[in-house]
Amino acid sequence: MGLSSGLFRPPRHIPAPRPPPPPNPPLMASAEASSSDAPPRAAAETADVRASGPARGGERVRAFYELTKPGIAGFVMMTAGVSYFVGAAGQAALLPVLHTLLGTVLATGGALALNQYLERDVDRLMFRTRRRPIPSGRVKPVEALLFGSVLIAVGTGYLFATLGWLPAALTLFSAAAYNLAYTPLKSRSYSATLVGAIPGAMPALIGWSAATGTVTLGGLVLFAIAFLWQLPHVLALAWLLREDYARAGFYLTPPADRDGAIIARQMVLYTVALLPVSLVPTLINLTGWIYFTGALVLGAVLLVWTIQAARSMERVALRKVFLGSLGYQPLLLGFMLIDTLPRG
Repeated sequence: MGLSSGLFRPPRHIPAPRPPPPPNPPLMASAEASSSDAPPRAAAETADVRASGPARGGERVRAFYELTKPGIAGFVMMTAGVSYFVGAAGQAALLPVLHTLLGTVLATGGALALNQYLERDVDRLMFRTRRRPIPSGRVKPVEALLFGSVLIAVGTGYLFATLGWLPAALTLFSAAAYNLAYTPLKSRSYSATLVGAIPGAMPALIGWSAATGTVTLGGLVLFAIAFLWQLPHVLALAWLLREDYARAGFYLTPPADRDGAIIARQMVLYTVALLPVSLVPTLINLTGWIYFTGALVLGAVLLVWTIQAARSMERVALRKVFLGSLGYQPLLLGFMLIDTLPRG
């Protein structure tokens, strides 16, 4: 699952990450357990989190809103909506599109809230997550559990009532895969990265099935694009935050990958695979040549950035891959929107 090592210069001057914990590390119940060896800034942040306490009034509403991770939920909703449009060959009625967007974003927000309930203990250990609503004390764990479960139920029920059983079933599968497969696997195996990309790509199938009532080749192609796009994005982030993830016991980078060589090869491998797959919609007459040209340019730019990052594994280059891939997806979906072909 790697490219020839001759493509890369060995990364230099990269500090070795802290050794990962043994498999199935015990989860600590409080932030105090992780702050004994943390730098002063981290200890101060921990104290701030402990002191924040329950939210009130508008702050409480905002805390529940944060539980849904609106940025990610927005990406999911956008993917499902564009997939519906492509599945409908550009002839999408407004009301079914709105049904798709609303049901998908409700269920997605619920799945993301439920994920924070399941990871409430490890979120206290990581610098980037200890200010989330549960570890900061603004939302009680049981409230997050009920909130997430209700949103999933309402979202899938809404999709079932308005669009049929298939979009609802795919949405429920996505939420289950995210929380019952990907989430527990993160503390056990590096394969969690691949498993997590499956629910991340499900919005493409949800939107397609909402428009067509089935899953066909076109939907699978959109799923494959969404699946492959996530991998260089997630791998770049995983290496940038490897010490924070290791502190929580997450295996989002291979334990044996001390210098980033494995991550480097895989980032390039998945980006190389993404480029031709992203062109397939035009080859099967879903989109036209405007999309094809845009996808080719976007994929080539992302590949160049990924190769540059793989050769050095330096922070600046990796951030370029992370942020560049974040921009790649909406731009690609935009080309789909303006160049979806009608089907007779």
